[in-house]
Amino acid sequence: MLFCLMCNYTPQALNAIMDNPDASRVEAARKLIEAAGGKLVSMYSTAAEGPGVMVIFDVADPAAAPAISGVVAASGTSHNTRLMRLHTADEIAGIRKKAAQLRGAYKPPHK
Repeated sequence: MLFCLMCNYTPQALNAIMDNPDASRVEAARKLIEAAGGKLVSMYSTAAEGPGVMVIFDVADPAAAPAISGVVAASGTSHNTRLMRLHTADEIAGIRKKAAQLRGAYKPPHK
């Protein structure tokens, strides 16, 4: 299952990165994700809401993703941590079929 983890660096983390600009944040992310049985797919720096990071990773165990997110959030190096499940086009096709099957079982409050 693919997940996207996005967060912003804390001022302390940014200072640590500037103090040691050659330290690989990609390798740190890879090590954590692989320890959870997953695979790092890609990692990008972000700047829209302040210096941050977006990490896309693949894990077989759905409990691993929030565990990874929790470790990152608890480390104190980030804030505004967000985790979302990403779906492939094939998965979305299955979800749409399931929604079509279930649609008749739901009655909106206004009806």
